[in-house]
Amino acid sequence: MASQNNSLGYIIVEGSEIQIRGGTLITDVKGFPLDFSRTDPLRPEHLARILYGDSFGKYAKEKLILESLIDSMELEPQLWICNDKDILTPLKLRTKIKTVLLEESPHVPLDSAGHIETTAEPAVFLIQVSMNGNPLRAEFPDNTRPDEVQQVGDILTEASQTMNVLEPFTRLQKALNFLATGAK
Repeated sequence: MASQNNSLGYIIVEGSEIQIRGGTLITDVKGFPLDFSRTDPLRPEHLARILYGDSFGKYAKEKLILESLIDSMELEPQLWICNDKDILTPLKLRTKIKTVLLEESPHVPLDSAGHIETTAEPAVFLIQVSMNGNPLRAEFPDNTRPDEVQQVGDILTEASQTMNVLEPFTRLQKALNFLATGAK
């Protein structure tokens, strides 16, 4: 797998006990796509759901979907951005790449672009990536060092100068939905 500096990797893993799927989109810092990968929807057998019990969802996301997505990527991004807490730490452990769960926040804007503020939640920070809008809620895997948090803040702040850093999630979701319809 080739490493691609100045790139952001977006990963979605979603579903229910009946069906689960995932996709990745790697973009440059302008938001232009560099690599895309997806899994076919997985429909687990009822027996597997019974045997795994309450742990089935985490198992399916981590072992069946996440590992398949990572193995199919041709490029490694500078930063992984995910949408699901269940895959946050496994993604970091599997790829050894900086990883963050990124979401919009209702918090009022912080002092300046690049400003990072702690929250009452462990491993959760507010990052003001640009002066347009509210800061983003950034959740990191446990044991993330403060310098890594700062590096992620710098990467996101730089990227936000040329793109909306959350927007690729919308494109990735639309692509997965489009492919799920069977359209070619």
